Amino acid sequence: MSDPRSGFRSSASGLLLSTPAAPPSGLPQPGSVDLWLLRISDARDTGLDTAMLDADERQRAAGLAYAEDRIRFTAAHLTLRRLLGAYLDMLPQDIRYGREPCPCCGGPHGRPIVLGATCGLHFSLSHRGDLVLVGTAAAPIGVDVDLVPDPGGAAELAAMLHPAEQREIEALPPPRRPRALARLWTRKEAYLKGLGTGLGRDPATDYVGSKSPDGLLPPVGWTLLDIAVDRGYAAAVAVHGEVTVPSPRVKRLSGRDIRGALAGPPVKAAVEPRT
Repeated sequence: MSDPRSGFRSSASGLLLSTPAAPPSGLPQPGSVDLWLLRISDARDTGLDTAMLDADERQRAAGLAYAEDRIRFTAAHLTLRRLLGAYLDMLPQDIRYGREPCPCCGGPHGRPIVLGATCGLHFSLSHRGDLVLVGTAAAPIGVDVDLVPDPGGAAELAAMLHPAEQREIEALPPPRRPRALARLWTRKEAYLKGLGTGLGRDPATDYVGSKSPDGLLPPVGWTLLDIAVDRGYAAAVAVHGEVTVPSPRVKRLSGRDIRGALAGPPVKAAVEPRT
């Protein structure tokens, strides 16, 4: 079933969209994934409370040259803070971030963590264009959302892929290549975020491709799933271990979920009725 406004649909992976946002009912269980989606266009007129961000986030937002980029960054980080606050029963503005050691060099720029949190909550944030995507799990997780590139942009990205992935793209008819490339690239970035390296690890190193019967296997110990999102975008999630919960759903947030300062777990104050 599709949402005619958004293009939300069922995906081959079993992930479904257009589920109304409901408050986190507890920390994600082992083998499960929580996925949250916000449209920036649904939030731009809600009043983005930058006081809820920390000094580093405010500085990074202010350093962006274009107003659209500042709005996207601010909305994305407010969304993340409100969700983490709901999971951890903390005020969003009280959350302080740190980093695990980088697997490549050991430096302090690996996977993000909430300082002082004693539970095993892992999270990942991605934003591009009109979309913000957040993923949480009981194991290391990465998410990525991106626009489907034009043919020229697709060719540039394809050149950075694993050789087997490049061959898969080249074997497709030219009109199908941008969409297939976007799917591969978001899987790649989600996996590298889950590892904690980001693009500090050469994207050509690991195969995350098509899962065809005669193809290579994806990274051992990881589950990689495509996520159905709005038309013109691709998205993916990578989780360490097996995802055992059938048909994880992407929960759609509204602008109310990130509006203003609330005195409690934020998402609980903005539950939309199921239809």
